[in-house]
Amino acid sequence: MAFPFQTDVSLQPFNSFGLPGTATRYAEIHSASQLVKMARAGELNGQRTVILGGGSNVLLSGDIDGIVLHIRIPGRELIGSDDDYHFVRAGAGENWHEFVRWTLEMGWPGLENLSLIPGTVGAAPVQNIGAYGLEICERFMVLETVDLKSGSLVSFDFKDCGFDYRDSIFKREAAGRFAITSVTFRLPKRWSALTRYVDVARELATRSIIDPKPLDVSDAIIALRSRKLPDPAQVGNAGSFFKNPVVSAKHYAELLAAFPELPSYKQIDGQVKLAAGWLIDQAGWRGRNQGQVGMYEHQALVMVNHGGASGQDVLRLAAAVRRDVNDRFGVSLEMEPVLI
Repeated sequence: MAFPFQTDVSLQPFNSFGLPGTATRYAEIHSASQLVKMARAGELNGQRTVILGGGSNVLLSGDIDGIVLHIRIPGRELIGSDDDYHFVRAGAGENWHEFVRWTLEMGWPGLENLSLIPGTVGAAPVQNIGAYGLEICERFMVLETVDLKSGSLVSFDFKDCGFDYRDSIFKREAAGRFAITSVTFRLPKRWSALTRYVDVARELATRSIIDPKPLDVSDAIIALRSRKLPDPAQVGNAGSFFKNPVVSAKHYAELLAAFPELPSYKQIDGQVKLAAGWLIDQAGWRGRNQGQVGMYEHQALVMVNHGGASGQDVLRLAAAVRRDVNDRFGVSLEMEPVLI
């Protein structure tokens, strides 16, 4: 019996940018067994297959002539611990921020710097999400997937995932092949606050917190993100639209001579990460619109949909911003959202 797909489903409610697009076939996935049965029955053979999570880090370019699998798999639990770590597993469909807060309330810190990042648990390792000095790969243990070609259950450990800055194998060669069903995190028992980012330290200081607890750090970061970033429920957006570019030490020295105020973060390998938002601001794009889309007035790194924009409108603005930043600084910007 064929799997009961919905047909011609609008994806506009399922992407935080609020962009229009229709899926020829669509299915909500609530368990790994659904995916196994679907794959083994040959339902996905020869079809373009798009895996959708919270829709907060995707750029919908238009209609999808194929199958959209919307991952809604629930569940969160402590599966073990040793002298050093708590091992916590969550279903891929769990809301990321709610999961982070739950771990903190349960007394298992380690993810607090990633508070209020939109999206789902399953999408987090795809993007290797990061903020305020922490990337998810630093707390990652293993994830479970279903191979959509064979229907086999396949585990990926740290090495298998090919993590990089805002990147993983699931954005490259494994895209559309493996559907993540659960993720297990390794959270440290010997916890210390990560507050080296000036904004975090300043926010804690304004709250007169000298020795912050995990929930204090989370609350501070929630306040920071709430001030800087628009709520997708009010203004369509996909969060940070461009990655912070990394340049050579030589290129950085040349830029610093011309722009002494340039924010920068030295990397272990000698390269230097630059603040994309600052570059975009200096190129004149903060608060500037092009049609129905623009760069957010309070944070130039965020592109917003003022209503009625299409994926092509977003791509045109992205191209214009990239061109102007490259012309002014000789730096190439790369989009963070996954284009589908």
